[in-house]
Amino acid sequence: MNTSASVSRRRFLMGGGATLMWIPSGVKGYTGHEMRNMESGGGLGIGVSKWELDTPALLVDLDKLDRNIQSMQTMVAKNGIASRPHAKTHKCPEIAKLQLATGSIGICVAKLSEAEVMFSHGIEEILLTTSNVTAPKILRAMTLRKSCKGFIQAVDTVRNAEDLAEAAREAGIVADVVVDVDSSSHRTGITPGKPALGLAQIVDKSPSLRLRGILCYDGGSQHVHGFGKRREQTLGRLAAAGETARMMDQSGLTTEIFSGGGTGTYNIDHETAGFTDVQAGSYIFMDAQYLAIGGANDDETYSDFQPSLTIMTTVLNAQYPGRATTDAGAKSCTINKPWPIVSGETGMAYTSGSDEFGTIRYENASRVYDVGDKLELVVSHCDPVVNLYDQIYGIRNDKVEKVWPIAARGSSI
Repeated sequence: MNTSASVSRRRFLMGGGATLMWIPSGVKGYTGHEMRNMESGGGLGIGVSKWELDTPALLVDLDKLDRNIQSMQTMVAKNGIASRPHAKTHKCPEIAKLQLATGSIGICVAKLSEAEVMFSHGIEEILLTTSNVTAPKILRAMTLRKSCKGFIQAVDTVRNAEDLAEAAREAGIVADVVVDVDSSSHRTGITPGKPALGLAQIVDKSPSLRLRGILCYDGGSQHVHGFGKRREQTLGRLAAAGETARMMDQSGLTTEIFSGGGTGTYNIDHETAGFTDVQAGSYIFMDAQYLAIGGANDDETYSDFQPSLTIMTTVLNAQYPGRATTDAGAKSCTINKPWPIVSGETGMAYTSGSDEFGTIRYENASRVYDVGDKLELVVSHCDPVVNLYDQIYGIRNDKVEKVWPIAARGSSI
């Protein structure tokens, strides 16, 4: 473990405002069900303290969330591109609406079921970044497209393009399609250059499909440590997709969409000619994984966005020296690494390897905890953590201001 880097990240976390950990006795723990009932009845006007929440609970600091969204919009505008944030991160229509209201041109989703949930909550501009290859999914996609005029789906094989064209024809619609171009990871996407151009030409010639452009997501570059190395790898991998876009332009094909990138490369992707919008997702929340990659001004800590997402947990056992046990284990935090970070404190390490319980271990700790104390954790990896919860509590000035359902939780098909 890089000790100096760890200390730097903890100083950044504390610089954003250390969290008070002492909780007064007699505090009531409101369950998620109670909080949802209070919200629907207008009861949140009383300003319930976040410390009143029963745990484990998922929280988002609304001021930090707002700042993160604004920071993204400011940077993409400066760089002459747009944001099309990935809703797989938050799975929450209300947050998607915030992003759209502040300038994003649409949202991305990873799963068709996420697209269906978002549309059912009034969101129209949706780009599905994963290909639909089975007959049931293709049928569902065309059904969605009938109602959702802003729905765009990806394709990366000739056979899939033919299947989409047939299904769209049978549905009596023209389906909007982008060609998914491989970034060299060989996870999804067609080979750039002539293969991608050929697929785009097939799509363009189909009466029941409408070519909108390309997407190229380079997931392997998002967490490269050090801005210089990340920039070099990103631009190198995007070059072939950029050349593909140029070939399409020369062939008279539309490239109105050239979408890709993410939180780790949001301030790099625009350097590729023709690139139109970044698909960043984690920037709104941040997590321990992203904090560790370093930024343009600090090779150790990625401080472009503030960690707004936390898990509140309660200490259950504090009777053994050098450690304490909490109620937030793998089922609340996942087992992704690096492990969660105790917010606002130093000299302690948190692990969530047990299903139900988390463990705090002290080493020259800034404080120790008693049974019943509550604390907040910066999450390890925000996307899978969000998928563990039914709702997220929007906090401002330590008070609950919003209770947002995570409506697309479990939407994985």
